[in-house]
Amino acid sequence: MASRPAVVRPFGPVGIIDIGSNSVRLVAYGGSERVPSMLFNEKVMAGLGRDLATSGLLHPEAIEMAVEALARFRLLAKEMRLKKLHAVATAAVRDASNGAEFLALAKKAGIEPKVIPGEEEARLSALGVISAIPNARGVVADLGGGSLELTPVADGDVEQGVSLPIGVLRVAEKTTARGLADQIRTGIPQSVLAAARGSSLYLVGGSFRAFAQLDLRLSGHPLPIVHQHCVTPERVRELRALVRSTSADELRRRASVATLRLQTLPAAAAVLDALCRVLEPARIVTSAFGLREGILFDDLDADQRQIDPLLSAALEVGERLGRFGDHGHLLDQWIAPLFPDDSVPASRLRLAACLLADVAWNAHPDFRAEWAVDMGVHGNWVGIDSEGRAILGKALSSAFGGNGAYDENVGALVEARVLEHADRWGRAIRLAQRLSGGTASILKRTALAPRGEHLVLSLRKSDEGLYSETVAKRFRQLATALELNPVVEIG
Repeated sequence: MASRPAVVRPFGPVGIIDIGSNSVRLVAYGGSERVPSMLFNEKVMAGLGRDLATSGLLHPEAIEMAVEALARFRLLAKEMRLKKLHAVATAAVRDASNGAEFLALAKKAGIEPKVIPGEEEARLSALGVISAIPNARGVVADLGGGSLELTPVADGDVEQGVSLPIGVLRVAEKTTARGLADQIRTGIPQSVLAAARGSSLYLVGGSFRAFAQLDLRLSGHPLPIVHQHCVTPERVRELRALVRSTSADELRRRASVATLRLQTLPAAAAVLDALCRVLEPARIVTSAFGLREGILFDDLDADQRQIDPLLSAALEVGERLGRFGDHGHLLDQWIAPLFPDDSVPASRLRLAACLLADVAWNAHPDFRAEWAVDMGVHGNWVGIDSEGRAILGKALSSAFGGNGAYDENVGALVEARVLEHADRWGRAIRLAQRLSGGTASILKRTALAPRGEHLVLSLRKSDEGLYSETVAKRFRQLATALELNPVVEIG
């Protein structure tokens, strides 16, 4: 992954129709080409594969429901003026003996889906994970209604995966994790076992995300965001035991899991337990991206794929919400001399904070910090975990004046010294924005750097008038936080 400047190229709107064993969905994307924003998302739980395990057929009522959904999606796509519309069908249509009949009806409704082979589905799902987690290393497990795809990933590359006829609609209620483990062990190559053992297992699919949501809710996690939520194999077994011993109504009450996902949660828990038994991963990580995002990532050229997804998204948001155009990279360069010991991961988060340094200017003054913190902590980012969100939120809180906007429960996710460092980033950003008025040219003509026991702000003689009392106040506050003496040099 390259943490480097990126140009936000015009993108979209682009749509994807995903015809799965459980649902039929239309998603429209726009925004940044590297990390598209979701403009529209609608699914119909048609359940095409509900009887596949017993009859080998797509259910007639499900076919009717799915075709109706496709007809609606075609009309919506036309009104949205989508530049491109992908339509794909996966395991249910692929495996059903009446799959061709469904495809003919879909064509009459104006949609011609591409039936994706199992290995291709595995590859695209893995690409989706790499798109969101570029340093992913281990095995991607994509659990759908009719199949389970397992694909090794490392260093941004995808190895050949395998598709197994194991899905939440195919797992019988009395199927044991041990029985599923035997089925998985028989169906996977040695390469999958080697890639997963002692490494990470990345989860894709709505049922797996519901499992992660269950853990977040029950553990009282301060950031209920499933992307990059991490659990251990031991926790998987604990949660599965809880799912087996707790009624659906009680789980709904305690964890707010959607009713439709509750129906597939026991099967998903059994499959995940089986995967842990066979693959022996060290950790399990949930991904918000999967097949659909993998399709979009597959369309990118090699240079675009190397762009950091967090920085790309932050740049797009900063350009859209900033007052005088993007100058986040310049802002980061201006404050960087204060933090020469920042690691590469820390420098990346610092740059993200700088790219977002102007996002709350049009909010009410009393709520700017709250707005900015919410953007950093709860923003629709990928390429960042909960600890990174906590750090980003703290930096933005300080950049916008704090005022109690930051949740200390979120801050508890990282060490106190890390939060103090993020606070210093924010104070430096706050000084830069006040001095420059949010413009780039003044930053180019001024400099800020430590010099021995002093923090030196250098101004041209012609810019001496920029140093107001408000600027001086923020300069003193930053110097105090850095334990340095503030000095202004004019010349």
